[in-house]
Amino acid sequence: MEPWRISTTGVSIALRVTPRGGRDGIDGIEQLSDGRSVLKVRVRAIADGGEANRAVLALLAKSLGVPKAGVSLLSGATSRLKQVAIAGDPARLDDRLREIASVKSKD
Repeated sequence: MEPWRISTTGVSIALRVTPRGGRDGIDGIEQLSDGRSVLKVRVRAIADGGEANRAVLALLAKSLGVPKAGVSLLSGATSRLKQVAIAGDPARLDDRLREIASVKSKD
């Protein structure tokens, strides 16, 4: 099961973020102990003053080819588990997320 939901305006994605992760990157899909799926994301930024959140939003925008303004944090500002919304063509975003997740899951 994918950790994203498609809507008419884009997608919303469940994330598990690792701040100070040594690099900026998307590490595939992970199943949490409660059965939910999340997209694993790591950033070099520290979790201080929203730095890691800004880095996550910028990484997602770059990876999905959308403007930074099209990516917003829905929930989880101070948590490792976050919900983000990505505005754009839902079909294209879904395809791109599948590419990213499948490539990273094979590593």
